[in-house]
Amino acid sequence: MKQIIYLVLFVSVFSCTSKNKSDEDTSKEKPKLSIAKQHKSLVKVKPVFEKEIGDWKDFRPALEFIEKFEYVSPNEALSNALELKGLVLNLRDSIKPPIFNTPSFDARVNVLYNETLRLADLTLIPAITAKDVNLQVDKTIDAFSSVNSKINTVLSKKEFEEAIDIDVVFIGLDSTKIDSVSKKTIDLRKKKELLQIDKKNK
Repeated sequence: MKQIIYLVLFVSVFSCTSKNKSDEDTSKEKPKLSIAKQHKSLVKVKPVFEKEIGDWKDFRPALEFIEKFEYVSPNEALSNALELKGLVLNLRDSIKPPIFNTPSFDARVNVLYNETLRLADLTLIPAITAKDVNLQVDKTIDAFSSVNSKINTVLSKKEFEEAIDIDVVFIGLDSTKIDSVSKKTIDLRKKKELLQIDKKNK
């Protein structure tokens, strides 16, 4: 009989200790979720290209909103996760400038949307840790930076091609292997040159 009493007492003490430890761990985690953290800096679209994306109406709201995540607490990140997901969904489904209608660009936007989905999913996990949230915030910022980097690359290439005034025939380029953006730029340049020649002849 004594053994049973001792066993019951032992189980009760052990349960209380475990509960206290669990409560302690939870109370330690809660302050961490409220501590703002400096995250990765977002790669920006170069100011010189701002005009080129001015007509992409759903880009600016998503960009301005993601900038808030550069310095944010896990709790704030989670409370804004659903809105961010909605803005990026609008961005993904919106009509973008034709120059960005390429599979590689679409892939980067899809990766960004997937990362915002994962961040939003964290709001459904009751015992989520600050570390998990901070890691996903960094991944989401990285994904948006990747989109911005691609914008810079595409528009830098376009700018470079428009600055070239050498005929492709003279530099030995195979025009059949030039991508559509480059070819369009070269064709436009040739048309302008032909129009100028016609005007002179007249």
